[in-house]
Amino acid sequence: MGEIDPHIHVERSVVRASAAVRDVLASAFGLVADPPSRVTTGCGIEVPYAMTSPRPESVTCLACREHAHREHLSFADQVERLSGMAGSTVTSEQGAAAAKHHRDLAARFAA
Repeated sequence: MGEIDPHIHVERSVVRASAAVRDVLASAFGLVADPPSRVTTGCGIEVPYAMTSPRPESVTCLACREHAHREHLSFADQVERLSGMAGSTVTSEQGAAAAKHHRDLAARFAA
């Protein structure tokens, strides 16, 4: 690809790539992994990690914004469904709050 890509992208696993997820893993296992130097993006290319952002306002790649929109909506549906199952350690109220957060993020990526 030889050309420099000026766009800011999202990681392909945008929902699991947030600092909050890394904080939970660090507190649960006491280990902190270094972020990768390069990542695969929602649009399918590989870019330096520094050229990605989980913040909708920062992402300039249209294909990545669409990918993040779909991923956050899908995750919201999963959280809502799983939190309502018998034996779930997450209450329905907590699941609804998390689902709302991800739907709000999806709407910001769609804007």
